[in-house]
Amino acid sequence: MKKVLVFAGLFLLRLSAFSQAADSLHKVAKNYMWSGDYSNAIIVLNNALKADPDNLAIQKDLAFTYYLQKNYSASVEAGRKLVSRKDADEQCYQILGMAYKAIEEKKEADKMYRQGIKKFPNSGELYNEYGEILWTKQDPEAIRLWEKGIEVDPSYSSNYYNACKYYYLTYDKVWALIYGEIFINLESYSRRTPEIKSLLVDGYKKLFLDLKTPKSLMNKNPFVAAYLNTVNDQSTSVSLGISPESLTILRSKFILEWFDKYAGKFPFHLFEYEQQLMKLGLFDAYNQWVFGAAMGLANFQNWTAQHDEDYTRFINFQKGRVFKVPPGQNYHAASAK
Repeated sequence: MKKVLVFAGLFLLRLSAFSQAADSLHKVAKNYMWSGDYSNAIIVLNNALKADPDNLAIQKDLAFTYYLQKNYSASVEAGRKLVSRKDADEQCYQILGMAYKAIEEKKEADKMYRQGIKKFPNSGELYNEYGEILWTKQDPEAIRLWEKGIEVDPSYSSNYYNACKYYYLTYDKVWALIYGEIFINLESYSRRTPEIKSLLVDGYKKLFLDLKTPKSLMNKNPFVAAYLNTVNDQSTSVSLGISPESLTILRSKFILEWFDKYAGKFPFHLFEYEQQLMKLGLFDAYNQWVFGAAMGLANFQNWTAQHDEDYTRFINFQKGRVFKVPPGQNYHAASAK
């Protein structure tokens, strides 16, 4: 019995030593990855796997490093091993999906994302990336996936980004405006934020061209009908044109009417946030942040210089809070049922 215990103890010590060696090598490999030395990272990661062959984190980094090195065939091979594991997580599917996308292997990507979504039905990331793969073929099924991603994971930003751009290209500007504004609050300072702010400006301009025949927009969706009715009631606010100032007036009146007529039926976090900003005296600065630079950088800089205290107070408030969308407020999905 003592011999068995001694053997078991030695075996565990050996496993522990292998694990520590693998962890040490993994750290070295990560440093190579961060510095862009992908060849050395791959060499060290492979050595780490010899010490700990089943280490999921090391296997993921190896597949991802092959991708960064643009060795896509090796990344696919390593990625397939990842998703075949019982303990494969969402990131395993994302890594393989990136490799498939790089080599335009859409058929295999389609199969893989279906498998991933079946395993992780509430993954906003997988719905978004699957939609992007389909959109490379201009498959309109992509928007259904982005909408589903918004429904199951409402605080993940990329589905809003893609859905906003999709609806901007259609007749349905309302969802482009709503999803675009949610996106810039979820992802306030990324490289994609200025792009969506510009779409919001153009979206409002196109919306008021469409409002000449509002009834044609109100047939399908009660939330959209309520939104357009409220916007139409305040349309005189922009009778002299679209500007940050006229949109601030329009949107202030919109919030007042919305909470008087529709908030009970359609609780909506974006509008609640705007109401909060109004109560705090920050709504003017918020609208300048949304529309100002997109409508003219010189005028925006002039406004912020003249209202430095208000704008600084808004920026500090914005950076001190986390914008999260609660579940159950996807009125696009609800109205389609």
